[in-house]
Amino acid sequence: MIKWAAAFIGFFIRGFAGAIIGFFIGSVLDGLGGSRRSGGGGNILGDFTRQTVSPADFELNLLSLCSIVIKADGQVSQRELDYVRQYFLSTYGKEKANAIFRTFNEVIKKREVSAQRICSYLVQRTRYEIRLQLLHFLFGIAQADGQVSKAEVSKLRELAGYLRVGLHDFESIMAMFIKSADNAYKILEIEKTASDDAVKKAYRTMAKKYHPDRVVTENEAIKKGAEEKFKEVQKAYETIQKERGIS
Repeated sequence: MIKWAAAFIGFFIRGFAGAIIGFFIGSVLDGLGGSRRSGGGGNILGDFTRQTVSPADFELNLLSLCSIVIKADGQVSQRELDYVRQYFLSTYGKEKANAIFRTFNEVIKKREVSAQRICSYLVQRTRYEIRLQLLHFLFGIAQADGQVSKAEVSKLRELAGYLRVGLHDFESIMAMFIKSADNAYKILEIEKTASDDAVKKAYRTMAKKYHPDRVVTENEAIKKGAEEKFKEVQKAYETIQKERGIS
């Protein structure tokens, strides 16, 4: 497709900013070509004005957010790189994944990207449930080397703010990766002093919020994140059930 060729050309000429510009210019050219082939007039920028994000756009922005998380603690972890590499291989296949990862490798080592600008773009074009799964995936990257550092938590908290993820939702997701005595309660977004009825209500609310069926996306990482979070919610409830003897 023209947009990907333009993105790679732009990257080699002007770096990451050039890739962004090239991608959008190429997308417009793709649109022009489609309009000419179909013989229709129409608005060639229609796909960009809709409040959705295309798979290609999402991949490019996901790539950038991955690089931000990996660089958060000031060092590039091989385990975190491998985590991202495996994601691309399983999602896109070897040939496309290798091409994407070459660009990714350049981005995380040499370029700076604007987290706020990327997140603002995604906020305008994705549902809240998708952004929750995205945050879960980014936490998975941070944990890939065995632990989530304070610097990574700080960066993830910043990204969550830009993505307009609520504080309770952020802490719930964080509790799935950073273990503590009150993890089960944090995952269900309740206090340890909550009544049994409040626990049951919280479980129903969280199970509904994180049910994979609510996440409509073609992105495999996001789908997997939804399934993992749903399982964590179930495990948290089962832990409290055993602790309190709730039937």
